[in-house]
Amino acid sequence: MSKNIYVGNLPWSATEDEVRAAFEAFGEVTSVKLIEDRETGRPRGFGFVEMDDAGAVEAIDNLDGKDFGGRNLKVNEAKPRVERPRW
Repeated sequence: MSKNIYVGNLPWSATEDEVRAAFEAFGEVTSVKLIEDRETGRPRGFGFVEMDDAGAVEAIDNLDGKDFGGRNLKVNEAKPRVERPRW
C-alpha cells in the first residue's frame, strides 16, 4: 500500500525533484505533485507526495516542522478532498 502525504509551507522556488530527494531518504517515492495556481501557473506553496506506508510514517515524523529552503514544512497524511458546490 502507499500513502498520500500533504506537504505544506513549501518555498515557491521548490521543485518536484528537490521534494522527491527529501522524501526518498525515508523510502520509495511513487509520485510528487506540486500544486500550481490555475490562472497564473505559479506555485501555491504546497503539494502531495505518494510513498510506501512505512516510509510515509517515518517521513511525516522526521520532516514535519523541519527547515526546507528557509521555511518550516508542514507534513501530514493527506485527507480526502471534500467536494464543494460549484456556483
